Amino acid sequence: MEGKKAQTKGKFQSVKYTSVAISGPPGAGRSTLLRNLKPFLTPLGWETFSGGDWARQFAIKSGSHKPEDPRHHKATDYGDDIDHQIDAAMRRKLSDPNVHVAVESWIAGWNMRGLPHVLKVLLMCDDALRIDRIVNRDNISVDEAKSHLRERQEANLTKWKRMYGTEDFWDPKHYDLIINTYSHGPSETLNLVLQALGYFTVKGQKAESLR
Repeated sequence: MEGKKAQTKGKFQSVKYTSVAISGPPGAGRSTLLRNLKPFLTPLGWETFSGGDWARQFAIKSGSHKPEDPRHHKATDYGDDIDHQIDAAMRRKLSDPNVHVAVESWIAGWNMRGLPHVLKVLLMCDDALRIDRIVNRDNISVDEAKSHLRERQEANLTKWKRMYGTEDFWDPKHYDLIINTYSHGPSETLNLVLQALGYFTVKGQKAESLR
């Protein structure tokens, strides 16, 4: 067992960070980036985790969000205790430099502030493209996407501002890497994150042709 642990640890000796926290508004590409990172990091023993997926289950369980609704839930669909539980669990897990996890949520990077071993990535994007992505993702109209995006973003940020006493969740000062996914496609975004991690030093490969 000790030999196996030593071997696993050795895989990460050239990687600059031991975990990744991906932040950004809805439609900026967080889920896409996490999905594209998975085949590169899973073979190295990393876990991947979506805070939004976890929160969605709480919203469905509470009855405030229907499982058949293609639109994403709001943070106001459940109590403050759920947000605290999810955020605390993620920070507790990633605080350990011996743990290797890639997580995504709206404010994951802000939640990991002060942890130098965690690569904090902020994805930003033009509103028009975010709306277009949500239309295609959730199979809803442009007007529905605009309305839902505005209501959801306002509700979530207002709730978290009240809970945490701040509104600078996407302030660049909290992040190691900021990517505009309007000018950088999925492959470029993935490669920038892998490069920041030091992955190419370890594996010597480059991601190409990802959607």
